[in-house]
Amino acid sequence: MRWDRFFDDLEDQLASEWEAERAALDSEAERLRLSRVPLRDRLAGLIEREGTSTPPSFEMRDGTVLVAEVSGLGADWVALDPAQARSGAVIAPLTAIMSIGMPHPDLLRSARPIGSRSSLSERMTLGFALRDLVRRRVAVSIHLVHGRTLTGTIDRAGVDHLDLALHEPGTPRRTDEVSGHRIVPFDAIAWVRLEAGATTR
Repeated sequence: MRWDRFFDDLEDQLASEWEAERAALDSEAERLRLSRVPLRDRLAGLIEREGTSTPPSFEMRDGTVLVAEVSGLGADWVALDPAQARSGAVIAPLTAIMSIGMPHPDLLRSARPIGSRSSLSERMTLGFALRDLVRRRVAVSIHLVHGRTLTGTIDRAGVDHLDLALHEPGTPRRTDEVSGHRIVPFDAIAWVRLEAGATTR
């Protein structure tokens, strides 16, 4: 009887050590996986977020805090739908995001492995998205990293800068409405708000 108990104890101890070793390996594998996850993947995990909880809040380089849902992603930018109903859609460079606040369940969900990613969206740079706004002649407000805002229509977008025709919000881009022009480097952009009604989807 004592030997039976002895072997049962050994089996229990071995099983316990095996479970602990497997848990340690799983934890190490998960730590290794998380060490390779870029911010873009975390944001991708928020695209199909349940809308019942508080929307994420994005603190931008100009000090603005945008409460918004993630609606799309490019190679180096994110599309946001602000919680304020009358606000236009927002495009923000990933490098302009200072912090993201969200409920803990969303934080954990964003860290889970994501499914297959669109190779097309991974090639759509900020310049590509802005050139689409040029094509559609969408009026924008460009919020610069130092806090100033420029309003107008983007005439051209290069690889690392854009040309903006300045005019008042809500007015069309007509020669007599344009008050000036600016070249704006992408590095100076904190975020871009599209005219209300325009969409990034």
